[in-house]
Amino acid sequence: MRAAFAGTGTSFTEFLADYNPEYLPGRRAASLGASTGTLPFDPPHGTTIVALTFPGGVVMAGDRRATAGNVIASREIQKVFPADDYSCVGIAGVAGLAVEMVRLFQVELEHYEKIEGTTLSLDGKANRLATMIRGNLGLAMQGLAVVPLYAGYDLESCEGRIFSYDPVGGQYEEHGFHSVGSGSVYARGALKKIYRADFDATGAVTAAIQALYDAADDDSATGGPDLTRRIFPVVGVATEDGYRRLSETEVAELVQEVVDARLRRPDGPNAPLR
Repeated sequence: MRAAFAGTGTSFTEFLADYNPEYLPGRRAASLGASTGTLPFDPPHGTTIVALTFPGGVVMAGDRRATAGNVIASREIQKVFPADDYSCVGIAGVAGLAVEMVRLFQVELEHYEKIEGTTLSLDGKANRLATMIRGNLGLAMQGLAVVPLYAGYDLESCEGRIFSYDPVGGQYEEHGFHSVGSGSVYARGALKKIYRADFDATGAVTAAIQALYDAADDDSATGGPDLTRRIFPVVGVATEDGYRRLSETEVAELVQEVVDARLRRPDGPNAPLR
């Protein structure tokens, strides 16, 4: 047993693949739907995540709804998680596999830091996540796809950065803003109109909430703010001071401002013409 751990490298995922591969999401038996290419059930899916940069950092926000077909599976799922001290990851796709992948990614980054005595670069972290998504390819081909959004503060370039992925592990750096999930087309459309490169942190968070509101307005799988149950988006900010999830009180105040403004202008703020 002890000998199995003697040659542990910097990648916890690679170690797990050698020692206990059945614990990896992508190595699980994928017999369901193997003959027909379809699944005999509808697993819960997470939906819309948005991220946008501002001078000095990056904001990521996610709605709280998970759906299973035409049914609301959960009204308060968490879709934005800290990856390490300076970055975060948002999930879209099959919720159970996505959450499991995020937890493994967190361990992967922590393992590297313990082995090497230093943190990976932001590019290195993004590459590790791409490798993990690629390992889920077999399940993705059967409809169990995981499509995260990764963002963080780059300690080398001193700026916020955003990385998107496709279901087969392709990695792409996004500039300014990006969104993934079923409501992403509406969220990106909103951000195209209201995003400004000179946002402060509060302005960036407000823009993210506006984008999620627009996504929920047109996409049934995206949940809007629930003022009755006090369920609001999960919002995280990464700066040179590290990653911080905004408190429920902070998010509630900004959501209330957005909702009050929507009572006067249901379609949201107008974008300046120049």
